[in-house]
Amino acid sequence: QLQLVESGGGLVQPGGSLRLSCAASGFTPDYYAIGWFRQAPGKEREGVSCISGSGGSTKYADSVKGRFTISRDNAKNTVYLQMNSLKPEDTAVYYCAAAMGTMSLLPQFMPYWGKGTLVTVSS
Repeated sequence: QLQLVESGGGLVQPGGSLRLSCAASGFTPDYYAIGWFRQAPGKEREGVSCISGSGGSTKYADSVKGRFTISRDNAKNTVYLQMNSLKPEDTAVYYCAAAMGTMSLLPQFMPYWGKGTLVTVSS
């Protein structure tokens, strides 16, 4: 029932910006923390950022801190990831995931996942 759909990925030059969106349906958004994760070719999936159900608390991986910003609009059932100062090492498929009452950057704690959107940072 709970569904997540990512959008906003694409090709961007190093130093550029993208905003990813995660549209959610089938649940009460206030109860679910939402996280962004990414997986590069040949690499393990890693946590990027997460936000609490209310939007009042956020976490970021050290690798993106100061460059990425997570936010949510529960009235629109949407979570965003604003990505600035992008680097080639940010290239990956980006996934959003949901967990009830949990804020975690560990993929194994997130039971609900979208299908992902590809971000390519290249000159």
